[in-house]
Amino acid sequence: MSAGRQDGTVKAVQVRVTGRVQGVSFRWYTQEQARLLGVVGWVRNEPDGSVLLHAEGEDEAVDALVAWCHEGPGFARVQQVAVREAAPGGATSFEVTY
Repeated sequence: MSAGRQDGTVKAVQVRVTGRVQGVSFRWYTQEQARLLGVVGWVRNEPDGSVLLHAEGEDEAVDALVAWCHEGPGFARVQQVAVREAAPGGATSFEVTY
């Protein structure tokens, strides 16, 4: 799956997930889901206890990753998922950053 639209543009979003999302492998599972969907970008823990991610790819794939973030891994308790459009960063893989 390529990380772009048919017209060559890429959908890019920034997503902030709040709740019990640190210490439950949220970043690792997000990376796994993104790679399965063909989405590129990054995910990291934030000092306020949230998880922030940047995702780029085909509309349906990015939307599927955002939908997955509403549930997260089994031990997570997601309270809110805030999504906003972002500028594509040209990522070539999906990485956990620190």
